[in-house]
Amino acid sequence: MRPGDAPGFLTLSPAAGSPLYRQIYARFRAAIADGVLAPGERVPAARGLAAELGLARGTVEAAYALLNAEGYFSTRGQAGTFVTTRLDPRVLSAGTAQGGPPRAGKPGEGRAEIRPFQMGLPALDAFPRKIWARLAARCVRGMQADEMLQRTEPSDALRRAIAGYLGISRGIECSAEQIFVTAGYRDMLALVIRTLIQPGETIWVEDPGYPPTRELLVHAGIESVPVPVDPEGLVVADGIRQAASSRAAIVTPAHQSPTCVTMSLPRRIELLHWAEQADAWIVEDDYDGEYRYVSQPLPALKSLDRAGRVLYAGSFSKVLFPGLRLGYLVVPEGLIDQFRQVSSIFGNGGANLVQDIVARFMTEGHFARHIQRMRRLYAERRRAVVAGLSAAFDGRLRIEPQPGGMHLVIRTGGAVSDQALARRMRDDGLYAHALTDWVVQAKVAPAVLISFTNVESEQAARRLGERIMALL
Repeated sequence: MRPGDAPGFLTLSPAAGSPLYRQIYARFRAAIADGVLAPGERVPAARGLAAELGLARGTVEAAYALLNAEGYFSTRGQAGTFVTTRLDPRVLSAGTAQGGPPRAGKPGEGRAEIRPFQMGLPALDAFPRKIWARLAARCVRGMQADEMLQRTEPSDALRRAIAGYLGISRGIECSAEQIFVTAGYRDMLALVIRTLIQPGETIWVEDPGYPPTRELLVHAGIESVPVPVDPEGLVVADGIRQAASSRAAIVTPAHQSPTCVTMSLPRRIELLHWAEQADAWIVEDDYDGEYRYVSQPLPALKSLDRAGRVLYAGSFSKVLFPGLRLGYLVVPEGLIDQFRQVSSIFGNGGANLVQDIVARFMTEGHFARHIQRMRRLYAERRRAVVAGLSAAFDGRLRIEPQPGGMHLVIRTGGAVSDQALARRMRDDGLYAHALTDWVVQAKVAPAVLISFTNVESEQAARRLGERIMALL
């Protein structure tokens, strides 16, 4: 395709119901899926295509920004814009049958493509793929040894690496024997429930809080007690008032999910005191504790635990990539035998080959360097997205500043309900969750939750923000 030519498939209809930039987006996406545009093929420059079509340059740039954000296009500086080389048109064909991308679902539903503002994803463009591939190849070659093929126990090397990392980065002193490898968050929570909780008992959960937590508890026959969250984190006094004798509390103290507030030191001490007095357990979900942008990451709640009441849960999925489905749980020394017995019945939580790759990634120093790079990258992308969106919002929507995490909270005020705005954003090809969908009974100001990790520039964020404003 010559850079100045308008492709033949770009037949637009000003009378159609969708905006022109959405039509351009849909035509390019369909052309990629149908094989009309091949991976690696150059596409016309936005300025030239706008002239050919008789459109404003901004209309074409809006379509290109969306295609770039979703990974269909990649820009190579002065060389121009190209169809991303790693795309497989066969994978795309099903999604284009209805003329556009599939809608984003509710929390917990699977999605096949990355959409602008998609939560739960690290910056996949910055993942060190070559290093990972090299380590994976070494691990596969090592499988030629009989002991590698026969091993069914969790990787000792990985557990030692996790223990070393937690001691340095999160202030947690633990042994490898205290660490249990899991297949992600749900597997971790299921392990805790099977080991420590009986059907009919109650557990505190944050309100608002991560919806899959409540769903899993219901499935296990356990009653969840919604405890409100304020700017200092979980309101422990309210939890005691509702259910002082609950068996456990599940909390996200570093960056509360989803409000991003950090649990204050007095609240942490109050929560630990309650657990000791009530003979209860605290599950600390530290899903993104490494990512704090106003200071160094805070020590984990577990580091303050002197009575052995805190079980610390970490995840590689948010730090490396979700496809790993790999996490871990640090249990108090007195619970090792109980957890070992239950774990032996239900499995060790993840393929040993994957565990070995992650162990090498950590022991060779790649993991710590990756965390440092991502912390700098996320700080910059967070700044850029906040600046770009704020410029587009012009005061009608407000971004609530928080000290860390991997997502933003956008307060809608009286402009529109958060559920309506989130639905419109999903219909427009963006990704969003309504904060009120994460609430059980707490009273919260309406807000939309979005991620900033895969938006690469302030300019792209501003264009996406203008799309949001058009939906109000």
